Amino acid sequence: MDTSDTSLASSPDGSAKDALFDAATGHSRRRTFAIISHPDAGKTTLTEKLLLESGAIRLAGQVKERGERRRTRSDWMEIEQKRGISISSSVMTFEYNGLILNLLDTPGHADFSEDTYRTLTAVDSAIMVIDAAKGIEAQTRKLFEVCRLRDIPIITFVNKIDREGRDPLEILDEIIEALALDVAPLTWPLGMGTDFKGIVSVSGDGPVAMTTNARSRKEFDSLDDFMMGSGHLEDRVLGPAIEALEIARSSLPSFDLKSYREGHMTPVVFGSAMREVGVRDLLDAICAFAPPPLPQPAEPKPIEPAASEVSGFVLKIQANMDPNHRDRVAFVRLTSGVFKRGMKLKNVRTGKDMKIAAPMFFFAREREVIEEAVAGDIVGIPNHGTLSVGDTLTEGSDISVTGIPSFAPELIRRVRLPDTMKTKQLARALSDLAEEGVTQVFRPMIGSAWLVGVVGALQLDVLTSRLDVEYNVPVALESAGFETARWVAADDPADLTRFIESNRGAMALDRSERPVFLARNSWELSYAQKTYPAIHFLTTRNRG
Repeated sequence: MDTSDTSLASSPDGSAKDALFDAATGHSRRRTFAIISHPDAGKTTLTEKLLLESGAIRLAGQVKERGERRRTRSDWMEIEQKRGISISSSVMTFEYNGLILNLLDTPGHADFSEDTYRTLTAVDSAIMVIDAAKGIEAQTRKLFEVCRLRDIPIITFVNKIDREGRDPLEILDEIIEALALDVAPLTWPLGMGTDFKGIVSVSGDGPVAMTTNARSRKEFDSLDDFMMGSGHLEDRVLGPAIEALEIARSSLPSFDLKSYREGHMTPVVFGSAMREVGVRDLLDAICAFAPPPLPQPAEPKPIEPAASEVSGFVLKIQANMDPNHRDRVAFVRLTSGVFKRGMKLKNVRTGKDMKIAAPMFFFAREREVIEEAVAGDIVGIPNHGTLSVGDTLTEGSDISVTGIPSFAPELIRRVRLPDTMKTKQLARALSDLAEEGVTQVFRPMIGSAWLVGVVGALQLDVLTSRLDVEYNVPVALESAGFETARWVAADDPADLTRFIESNRGAMALDRSERPVFLARNSWELSYAQKTYPAIHFLTTRNRG
């Protein structure tokens, strides 16, 4: 892999990476955020331009280019590069304006929404990317609702304003009406599509800048000075843009930090990720407004980031980030304390201590061993099956992070192995991929064939591709005769035992040995629910 165009070690001023990995200043310098969007809204391009603007990389990869330039920093899997889509959450840690930013790039495709949902449990704020021509789309709305449930504050980036799109006032109205959010524009587009002339910053009473592209930025003493600039009002494009801006200023509330952090208001940046317009404004907004690490929901009580005891939770497991070593890395969001390399932390689920000998910060697939980290940081821990998604790690307290979901699959397939000599390899591979938390793996109580369950059809393509490429285990997926699955539980263990014995042909165990009911169709599931009222049929369960 060519890494000549990256600079994990560099800050914007070219200083050494020591400042990036210095935890001494504490969690208040951290900003941990995700980027959410509908597919094709430009999320991956925006991710790269944020890294480019911050100085974290020196050359942005282009998703649609060929060869090496196609290798985007966040989309590092082979199947991601071939299809030009994000299918796995990536973590990138970098420095900007004296702050440490932990950016979690999430899959936009609905088939990988489970990974995105879990990622959102590990962030303190989010950037919502909207296509200027399409407005709020289905997946955007769904992910926004997850953010709302967790009170995650959102900054909105209206992308692709250099293409023909909807009127800016119409886009703002849609955000207000569809998402029940107040809006406060931070930048305003000066024309769109072929008439695009740039953006102007509109927040605050001080100097403003008109940005045409990444290399053209003109300063004005105030917004009024810009609006009354030479010929602006008479210009065919600038005149109507300024008139619309006046309407927005007179009808919309001013930005309010408290309202934003409580999730009632979203600051809006209009821009073009491809042209690098509005990217600096977005980065500056993250640094100025996004909250530092927040308390983490947990039992028996929330975890305060300022607490002295180290704690964290596993938000995902990623297998084969380094295919030469068949590694498995647990991504741990630190929730309190100052973590130091070599510490022993207890896995609350198992009660066992583990020494963290080689913790890492990530820049997509690239990694850097660290000495210290604090609340808000995402730390990679090499894992050989001892950690699972949802596990809580502490210096000793029995406290468990809550709200990390696992979803019942809606597509179930039987795994057929053409080469029976690779049975053990298949079992190991499926265990690895199930550990990542997206693909569900089931062992039927009757029969020996593995069953896999996923939320979306594209996940099946990813599964077969990764089994072949990463494990050299080609497989075929066949209909299993089941349409959906539900975890089953009961208040009285005897009721659960009777249900399992009466339905063994439709029962399986997941990788944690939890009983799962497999239904052939929605009618059969509904019938079972009515027939066995004492049984709880669960569509989600907390991990850990």
